[in-house]
Amino acid sequence: MSEYEHRNFSLLDRGGVPVDLGSRIVVFGASGQLGQCLQHVAIQRGIKNILFLPEERANILDKDAIAQVLADEMPLYVINCAAYTAVDKAEDEIELARSINRDGPANLAAVCRSHHTTLIHISTDFVFEGEIPKLLVESDPARPINIYGITKLQGEAAIAGIFHKYFILRTSWLYSEYGNNFVKTMLRLGKEREEIAVVADQVGTPTYAIDLAEAIFDIIQSGSSEYGTYHYSNEGLTSWYDFAKAIFAVGGLQVNVRPLKTFEYFTKAARPAFSVMDKSKIKNTFAMKIPYWRDSLETCINRLNANGE
Repeated sequence: MSEYEHRNFSLLDRGGVPVDLGSRIVVFGASGQLGQCLQHVAIQRGIKNILFLPEERANILDKDAIAQVLADEMPLYVINCAAYTAVDKAEDEIELARSINRDGPANLAAVCRSHHTTLIHISTDFVFEGEIPKLLVESDPARPINIYGITKLQGEAAIAGIFHKYFILRTSWLYSEYGNNFVKTMLRLGKEREEIAVVADQVGTPTYAIDLAEAIFDIIQSGSSEYGTYHYSNEGLTSWYDFAKAIFAVGGLQVNVRPLKTFEYFTKAARPAFSVMDKSKIKNTFAMKIPYWRDSLETCINRLNANGE
């Protein structure tokens, strides 16, 4: 068992006052990027009674195993970070993507319902078509244009059709110090190449996964029963091209970035052209302040540099 898998922490509010959640939190998908960010934030906040499940106990496709975990742990909250996220491969691995992104969340919801446990589930901006340049609110029609987005939307619908005690958080363009992501890839390529071509006509919002982890714990700490679907990304918007330019600027790398149009860069899965989400609902409901994307990028790269990466 790793140092993160099972620790006794006390939850501290922003003023450093201990807050008793009354029970434990269980995290599925703990080894992924967001799972590792939740582990980092749990340590920083001193969170008590949180279980980051080891892989052998974390299969969301095994309903009996989920039921055993919840029977053993009796959590108030389950956080689901497990997902099939290989957007292009999903076009070929449709059944696998559907089972993980639809059936897995359905299993969690069914077991959470029987244990009166609140489910926090992570979804994506890719549930939107992204053809109209407007800020997307939670009630806007979801018309995904790739298999990944379709299966994630099916997962949302499965949860909502089973019970009401859920928070679905749609997010976008996740990156952090952990796992594989666009920021770390650009920093690596920037040290190897003098020029990189990046798509310039897809617009969204980069999201620092540490900020998302903070938001998840803020929701839990609030004790709110304002269940439903919420949008969370960092503030502002940018293109992948401008995101790459910012990464190199903050990272102190001299790289010529060449803009591409989507049709010039073939991918098996289509991407939304504009998927910037409105965060008014989550900010108003939880009195939440959300960092600007460029500020969070600087924080991430400074931490990577401090770690020698």
